[in-house]
Amino acid sequence: MNGDEPDGGEPILAVDDIHVGYQHGIDILQGLSLAVRSDRLTLVIGPNGAGKSTLLKSVFGLLQPHRGTIRFGGERIDGLQPYAIKRCGIAYVTQEINIFPQLSVAENLQMGGWLFRRDKGRLGRRMDWAYTTFPALAERRRARAGELSGGQGRMLSLAREMMTEPSLILVDEPTAGLAPNLVAQTYELLLAACASVGASILLVDQNIEDAVQHADYIYMVNLGRLKAEGPRTEFGPARVAELVQECLLG
Repeated sequence: MNGDEPDGGEPILAVDDIHVGYQHGIDILQGLSLAVRSDRLTLVIGPNGAGKSTLLKSVFGLLQPHRGTIRFGGERIDGLQPYAIKRCGIAYVTQEINIFPQLSVAENLQMGGWLFRRDKGRLGRRMDWAYTTFPALAERRRARAGELSGGQGRMLSLAREMMTEPSLILVDEPTAGLAPNLVAQTYELLLAACASVGASILLVDQNIEDAVQHADYIYMVNLGRLKAEGPRTEFGPARVAELVQECLLG
């Protein structure tokens, strides 16, 4: 991941002119388009209510666009249910810590590999990968997930979603609620984990200053529409501050 402009190849994910809302006749996303290319961290920033989380839910099939298309690997996925989209190779790490608190860390990871639960060899290899990539989870593999710290809980959420070796991972606010000293560590783990399986990342984060440093390509949205886009080099602190102010002032 290098911060340059995306290459001219076909994007792994193409969102084209989607209109999506939670209620009939009220669209949160109003003709939003973007692309995610292989081996890239694509970042979506914007003020609260801009439609960032709505975008991820739409890609993962939790919300269905009533206009526009979403393609993954060249195939349309708008209209598919989340389980089918997950089978296509997309994982989704929600803003909320998404674990089974009464199950152990190991059992949570096994649930992440449910799609290939009968392939004991593959499941064992993925468990080994998780423990190697996230040593803190290896140390607490027998502990109940509900006993983990907030940072460890987010780590488990990520590791569980990556058990299926996705091609694309959707990440919603990975640093929300974390202490400042854990933010850099969270991004390091996210980037290392995705690089190890060759996964691209579509990420939204309110922590703009830290997120921009790790992104390759950035989209800024406001009120469900695209406001600006470009490589990381075009989103210095001064320009980001100017764009945010414009959004807030309307």
